[in-house]
Amino acid sequence: MDLPISLEDITYAENYLAQGDLATATPLLERLVELAEEYIDAECKTEEKRQYFSFDSKFERLAYRRVEKDPRELVQVEVPFDRLYSDMAFAYIRQQDYVSARNALMQAVRWDPMNCNYRLDLAELFRALEDKQEWASLSFSVLERASDGKCAARAYTNLGQYFLEPETENISAAVGCARLALRLAPNDAHTTRLLNKIHTTYPDAADESDDHVMGELALQGVPTSPSAEIAICLIMCATDAASDGDKQEATRLTVRARDLVGEEACAAIIKLVRESDAELNAERKAKRELRLKRRWRQGGRRCPVSASASSFPRIARLITSTLSMRRLSAVLS
Repeated sequence: MDLPISLEDITYAENYLAQGDLATATPLLERLVELAEEYIDAECKTEEKRQYFSFDSKFERLAYRRVEKDPRELVQVEVPFDRLYSDMAFAYIRQQDYVSARNALMQAVRWDPMNCNYRLDLAELFRALEDKQEWASLSFSVLERASDGKCAARAYTNLGQYFLEPETENISAAVGCARLALRLAPNDAHTTRLLNKIHTTYPDAADESDDHVMGELALQGVPTSPSAEIAICLIMCATDAASDGDKQEATRLTVRARDLVGEEACAAIIKLVRESDAELNAERKAKRELRLKRRWRQGGRRCPVSASASSFPRIARLITSTLSMRRLSAVLS
């Protein structure tokens, strides 16, 4: 079955959505979703060894592998279904149809599980529907997947607000979340509101030490820093982009990693990735030269002095290297 919709179709509907013309945008998007789901049911069924996604970038695909540990073949669809469902959710939100918006955003997350903005928006919809547990759970899930400081800060802010709720009150944990959010995004409005609420309602909370509040977060199972795995994936992709001559992309990814884990940890990760690259290249070269020596000896000919490096993708090799990943992960442990 051929794809019944295109990126141009989605963009066309988005133009009406951006203009606030919900009367035109909503039926257009609903028809696109209908056509997309017919195609998905026919061509993109989840299988034991295969799953379909619409990741936004190579980084997201790599990060998904690292975070989810999904062994299946990951197939990239040609149309961004995640974007279509996100647009549909936005149209429903504008009409205050939060149940339909929630259902649409759940599909956006399914098609791009590494997009933390989808997760955070979905969390807010669950909160609007008075499901605070799911609101907190989705916010927590962002901490393992966030690839920029702003998303991580927003997740900590949500959890901080959750710990201020009467039924789940834990002031020390709320203070810890607020301080982590402040470090990651000091100018974020959500963080500012949370801090103001804590200082106004619980003025003595400012006297609690970092060790105490971070210890309380640990007791609650909340990580006190964003994911080291994500920072490592960002640097892997940054060095890969630099090798391909895309300095702008390399810089963008490196800055995201720095903002996520800090300058010192980011520098350490870069160093270890480069060292790991050098080791892997040397290993590949040695194996290739050994194979060539064997071939030349079998043919009674003299072996050449050197051989070119393997063309095996660097990123893929790093993913499968348990030793490299252990060394890299140790930086932030």
